Amino acid sequence: MKRILIIQTASIGDVILATPVLEKLHHHFPDAEIDLLIKKGNERLFDGHPFLHELLIWDKSKEKYKNLKKLIQQIRGNRYDAVINIQRFASSGLVTILSGAKLKVGFNKNPFSPLFNIRIKHTIRNSEVHETERNTNLVKRFTDETVFPVKLYPLPGNYAKMSQYKTVKYITVSPASLWFTKQYPEKKWIEFIKEIDKDTRIYFLGSKNDSALCDSIIDKSGHENSMNLAGRLSFLESAALMKDAAMNYMNDSAPLHLASAVNARTTAIFCSTVPSFGFGPLSDDSVVIETKEHLKCKPCGLHGLKECPEDHFKCAMTIDKNELLKRLK
Repeated sequence: MKRILIIQTASIGDVILATPVLEKLHHHFPDAEIDLLIKKGNERLFDGHPFLHELLIWDKSKEKYKNLKKLIQQIRGNRYDAVINIQRFASSGLVTILSGAKLKVGFNKNPFSPLFNIRIKHTIRNSEVHETERNTNLVKRFTDETVFPVKLYPLPGNYAKMSQYKTVKYITVSPASLWFTKQYPEKKWIEFIKEIDKDTRIYFLGSKNDSALCDSIIDKSGHENSMNLAGRLSFLESAALMKDAAMNYMNDSAPLHLASAVNARTTAIFCSTVPSFGFGPLSDDSVVIETKEHLKCKPCGLHGLKECPEDHFKCAMTIDKNELLKRLK
């Protein structure tokens, strides 16, 4: 194979979990040009990536399907030997079948999968298989069975910029999530932060939209040795900061996978979801914290919800702050 396209135009975390496919293909086809199709907004994950030939960007924010048509024309002109479609949505399946590639690979749940050369079964519930294994299974037939690591490559400049924050012992906290039932409640974060030694610096991470939540937690916890960096760092700068932290705390959300991508110490809080879905942390020093109560309603779905269906949110409210504090010892 001389030219390969990988497709993953979903969210940040999903794109990070696609990187083992890139790693594996580069290992087996070191001279191949490997391109990646992602949605606009996630491209900074791959600044200076050593194995990536070209990033193709799909702007979904305006003229979504007009932009998709242009991408398909570009992709057909690139004459790929193989297209590896990690997504299960119709739009990505359409790109795959119209790509003109000799080899078209994807999951059987994609509506266009009957037209792929290779279709791989995709199972989440009760599978106990990590998403990285599901993804690398797509290329197993023409590589091997090895599951490669999730990996990103912060640049020297990212580490240099973050060095100013690393002069003291520090932890990072990424308190937000796009989904209510995936997010450890603000009240619980405040209870935890209040117990942290004042000499430990706390850096709060997230997007610009998370900044107000971070400010509120800092203010109400009274932890003066805290700094709100939400919305101020790039993806790779955040990863570079996480890498040397004494601990990184987050929900079942994108920061979890960002930490895995640089093998950073991780404490991941799972509220309504469960790690058996295949989205748990992969760092050498990583722990998942969940409620110890047996709740018939957990998990309440494969993804987060906008509110607790049972109106009690016990999967989050019954998580003991001491379980988080143990990870600082």
